[in-house]
Parts: sequence; C-alpha cells; structure tokens
Amino acid sequence: MSARTFYAAAHVVADPAAADQTTVDWDATLRFRHHLWSLGLGVADAMDTAQRGMGLPWSGTDERGGPTGARELIRRSGAEAKAVGGLLACGAGTDHLSPGEHTLAGIEAAYAEQIEVVQAAGARVILMASRALAANATGPDDYLNLYGRLLAQVDQPVILHWLGDMFDPALAGYWGDKDLDAATGTVLDLIRTHAYRIDGIKVSLLDAGREIALRRALPAGVRLYTGDDYNYPELIAGDAEGFSHALLGIFDAVAVPAAAALRALDAGDTAGFRAMLDPTVPLARHIFAAPTFHYKTGIVFLAWLNGHQEQFRMIAGQQTARSREHLLELYRLAGECGVLADPEAAAAKVATL
Repeated sequence: MSARTFYAAAHVVADPAAADQTTVDWDATLRFRHHLWSLGLGVADAMDTAQRGMGLPWSGTDERGGPTGARELIRRSGAEAKAVGGLLACGAGTDHLSPGEHTLAGIEAAYAEQIEVVQAAGARVILMASRALAANATGPDDYLNLYGRLLAQVDQPVILHWLGDMFDPALAGYWGDKDLDAATGTVLDLIRTHAYRIDGIKVSLLDAGREIALRRALPAGVRLYTGDDYNYPELIAGDAEGFSHALLGIFDAVAVPAAAALRALDAGDTAGFRAMLDPTVPLARHIFAAPTFHYKTGIVFLAWLNGHQEQFRMIAGQQTARSREHLLELYRLAGECGVLADPEAAAAKVATL
C-alpha cells in the first residue's frame, strides 16, 4: 500500500454533438476516470477542475432531457468507482444557492444536501470552500460553528478544502480573515477540535512555505493534501519532518508520469520520483498561470491532444478562455516533458487550432 495518497482532480468532457453548452459527454467523462483509476490514482470529482462554479451547475437538464450537473456526475462516478474498486472523493459545497445574502442556517442546509448526495454515492466527502459562506460569514466563529455542525453529520472523515483567491476571487478572506496567518490559526482550531472527523485538508495557496508550516502543525493522523500546482514535487517528496499527499488538478494532465513517480517513491527512489515529476513543473506553472482560475482550459486542451475527447470543447465555452499563443506554448512544454501520448497525432490536432 502506498505511503502517499494521490488524487487527480478530474475534468468533465462536453458533448461535441450538443448544440448547447451544458451537455456532458458522460461516456468520455467516465472513461477518463477509468483511465486515472487504471494508473493507480484516486479521483477527486465534482471539484473546481470539473468546472464547479464555472459552467457545471449542481443539477439541471441537458438539451436531450437527461440529468446533468455535479449531482449526476457524483452519482455516476460513484457507481463506476464501486465497479472497479477505485478511490473516489467528491466535492460537497453550496453552489446551488443563488448569489446574494443567505443565513448561516441556509448555507448549512445547502452543504448538508450535497453531503448526503456524496455519501449516498459511496465517496469520501470533500467539504468545498463556499462562496456563499465567504460572502455572508461575519468572522472566524461563523466558520468554526458551521463546519463543526457539518462534521457532526458525516459518516466518515472528510477532506477540508482551502482554495486561495487566485483560484476563485470570491473566496478571499476565507476562514474569516484576509490575513493568512490568522486564517491558518482558525483552520487549525477547527482541525484540532474535530480531528477524528477529518481525513485531511487540501491546501491550494501556491505558497510552499505556508503549506509546510501548516503540515507540521496538524494533529497526528490528519493529512495535508497539497493543491499547490507550482511546487508539488518538493512538497510530496517531503523532508525529515513529514510530507504532503496530493489532490491536484495538474495530475489530470500529467497522470501517467505522476503514477510512475508515485511507484518510484513507494520503492524508496526519491531521486527517480523527482526525475519523473520535476520536468512537468514548467508545464504546470504555465497551465496555472494568472488568471489561475482559467487553468481548466489547459487541462482540457491537453486531454484533447492525448485523445481523451473528440474535440477541444468545454462546458460553457471555456475553451476560449486562453489565447492561441498560450495553448501553443502549452503544447511545446507538454512535448518537452513527455506527456504527449502520441506526438504525431497531437501535432496534427494543433495544426487545426
């Protein structure tokens, strides 16, 4: 059994035959999850990489009258994970609430509704950061009290989710304070109080030093899942005082070398691990370049180049969020680090861009 847990936060595939921009190609979407499981990676589903808050609704109906959205994705992914014994964690949030003012009770009820869906699917709950909570909480105590009540409802330990405002500007000041030291103190208070109900915390602040400091302060048995798509090799490799697990969007794009690097690390070959993963960092930094929240476009572009979907098309038309020049540089970097499954086929696709 691996000493580290690797989750790849997986994207969704838009249906290339649909006229609208909300229809999911379920076959291709689930096939990609099987690809990740076949490599030995876990799947983190219905997260921001799956365009939660950027095109994928919580629930709805597509142009063919079928169910769509994150709720349906969780249900389908849960069934597929059970069939193959795949590791699955899914995001539960509050994104079905309309923007604007909400009571804390209403936000808690929204979280509870989504938690129930994730648990019914047999997946581990990831308590996603909530735009509604960030907009309506008056201070740290609101976070501590609301999260405490939610943690009392779960049937297995959850993964907390701290997404920096570079990924979502609406989450600025999460945990009740824009000062990150103060926010860290609040989240540590929460974790120490409820450690037995918390598997770990995913941290996406793109600050390696801050992540390491938080990791060292966590109670025994609570994991730090790095969400740092800039510094992941060094954070996963760790040091004499510990290491980070991983829950990363970039692992969608570099799944093959990530899985091979994990095997090397499990065999005690840290140098081999770094040799496989370090070359992917320039690609990752380019994909996650500011504005960072458009990283999904690069993830899907690379999935198209590697044959995981028929067209370079995204939910809500997000394929247009990055420039042609950005995508051409992404293609060059992907070739340099060896993540193109078929370079000739990829080159033919790029020629049509």
